[in-house]
Amino acid sequence: MEHGKATILYIEDDPASRRLVQRLLSNKGYEVFVADDGLKGISLAREKRPQLILMDINLPGMGGREITTRLRSLPHFTEIPIVALTANASPGSRELALAAGCTGFLTKPIDVSVFPDQVEDYLNGRVEPLSAAEKNIHLQRHAQNLVEQLEDRINELETANRRLRELDRLKSDFIIMVSHELRTPLTLISGYAHLMDEQLKQNNETFTAEMISGVAEGLNQGVDRMRGVVNEIIKVARIASGTLDLAIGPVRLSDIVQDLQEEFQEVIDKRRLNLHIGDLSKLPIIEGDGIQLKAAVDNVLGNAVKYTPDGGSIFIVGRTMGDTVDLIIQDTGIGIPGGEQTKIFDQFYALGSIEHHSTSKSAFQGGGLGLGLAIAKGIVEAHNGRIWVESDKRDPNSSPGSTFHILLPIDQASQRINL
Repeated sequence: MEHGKATILYIEDDPASRRLVQRLLSNKGYEVFVADDGLKGISLAREKRPQLILMDINLPGMGGREITTRLRSLPHFTEIPIVALTANASPGSRELALAAGCTGFLTKPIDVSVFPDQVEDYLNGRVEPLSAAEKNIHLQRHAQNLVEQLEDRINELETANRRLRELDRLKSDFIIMVSHELRTPLTLISGYAHLMDEQLKQNNETFTAEMISGVAEGLNQGVDRMRGVVNEIIKVARIASGTLDLAIGPVRLSDIVQDLQEEFQEVIDKRRLNLHIGDLSKLPIIEGDGIQLKAAVDNVLGNAVKYTPDGGSIFIVGRTMGDTVDLIIQDTGIGIPGGEQTKIFDQFYALGSIEHHSTSKSAFQGGGLGLGLAIAKGIVEAHNGRIWVESDKRDPNSSPGSTFHILLPIDQASQRINL
């Protein structure tokens, strides 16, 4: 066969191997097409109708033997040479490939001095032999492997389908909670605007400063609550899209916690919570975005406040662990069941039923959009850190409590946490 007329398809997920084979065979006059996975390879084979296919065996998704079996079922590919080119030289691998429909078996790394001649031999009709008995044995193995892989993929699809149904439910719940969260501030704005309108119609006298101040305060409260909802949605969207911008600088975690203590003090006093803060002044200054990290700690502390019964306790301590700082927020709240301890950091996830949702984030088991811990996780991970929770169980009666860890590198330039 004339080299210039031979078209070859190489299906291989390793870029370096693809480049080597493509350059080597192109220099010998072959027209070479490449695909990096099985489905693309089958599609390209149908489009280009190659005279020979080189096939990696260990491909992600659909493996080389499965691709070969599929191609052999198509009219144009019943006879063309399909050659396994693989680093898998384990016993039986060659026979299994040939039983699946391959006409040849070559191992990697290839010998560049003889590889073009080997390809030419297969193009000219070389077929590696496999006895009928061997073919029967390995066909059974191949069929068994296909059934096992089909079973695994059905299980994967069922798991994915359950997850999609769960996400669909969570998003439906999220829409309901957003509607609820927005309805309250809209009611405030509408109510105060109506009050002002009624007073204008019924009273020709000039408004007092106290009256105007009261209406303005009510309107501002409604606007602030709406702004908070919108900002949460925008922030989690930026985290999900990887567009959260960080202004890295020196950050004292002790200052962040002190600011949050002042902001939460009114709620803590109202609900008779006991907030105990350890000596954080000895923690090293870390590199990070102070505003974003404050938002992360705010959400975790707010979660502790929300799920700790009135009169309970919250503890905040910190420690240095090598090149990282571990900020620990522990509460005597209702706890978190083991199966939920990773899910609570997912977007839209709200522990418990939305039937009990309320717009008060500070009330015991109060409401929210279910985005707070997802935002905290996104911010911490954007700082190359890690956040997790430890809890024995969920029990509103015994209040087993939860312990959140926020682990952050001290130096952003040289540290990346992989725990």
